[in-house]
Amino acid sequence: MTNNKNKVPKINMTNVTKSFGSDPVLNGFSLLINEGESLCLIGTSGSGKSVALKCLIGLLSPDGGSIKIDGLETIGQNKTQHEDLLKRFGMTFQFGALFDSLPIWENVTFRLRQKEKLTKRESKEIAKDIITQLGLSPQVIELFPAELSGGMQKRVAIARAIADKPEILLFDEPTSGLDPITSGVINDLILNSVNRLGATTLTISHDMASVHQIADTVAMLHRGKIIWCGSIRDINHTGIAEVDQFVNGKPYGPLTSNNTAISYSNQSETTD
Repeated sequence: MTNNKNKVPKINMTNVTKSFGSDPVLNGFSLLINEGESLCLIGTSGSGKSVALKCLIGLLSPDGGSIKIDGLETIGQNKTQHEDLLKRFGMTFQFGALFDSLPIWENVTFRLRQKEKLTKRESKEIAKDIITQLGLSPQVIELFPAELSGGMQKRVAIARAIADKPEILLFDEPTSGLDPITSGVINDLILNSVNRLGATTLTISHDMASVHQIADTVAMLHRGKIIWCGSIRDINHTGIAEVDQFVNGKPYGPLTSNNTAISYSNQSETTD
């Protein structure tokens, strides 16, 4: 983790609230991430992790609170300001979200081609360079997402996220649905990509093996708030029963008593 004690945080979310109807999902959510830091956000399914991420990039509008990037407030930005903000982010979604109708080279360079005038040949060369760095063969750029395995699709999603060298990378469950070996490969790809770019990184994950591999810092979301945030080295010594249960995968404990683990079960999948 980069030492930035005297610098403005790259990301500073303070007392963010978000409800769907009468159901609160974020209730005073606060999270600070320094430049160059890799933070993993953990929590039970339906706890609001993806909602927090979507509020961060403006896909959802918070009901209240503050979200600052490099000290500048982003809530209430106009369309142009929001579009400029999004250019600073690279993101992979939980299920890849590749464009099924586009070949891989167009998927990888999609955002880049919005910024720069690139010929088809230039776009293909860029896509080929990036995906080979991520362990895929050059021929893959001519295929379509449906022709790739789940692990290959995850790599392509990472390639798309890093193609225009963003300042901030967001990964939403990057290893979900993958076997342990492929998950380890994806984690290595994330680490290598982050190190090459020097990017600030926020990752949502249920996979504690992945968290241990890629995180400098871990924050746990429960009942709409961060209940613990600290170094990955201290994750097994928090003294907080909810964190201990989640980290160690225990079936019994405060997360599963009184149905707390499914308190948002009636929400859509976007509230994960």
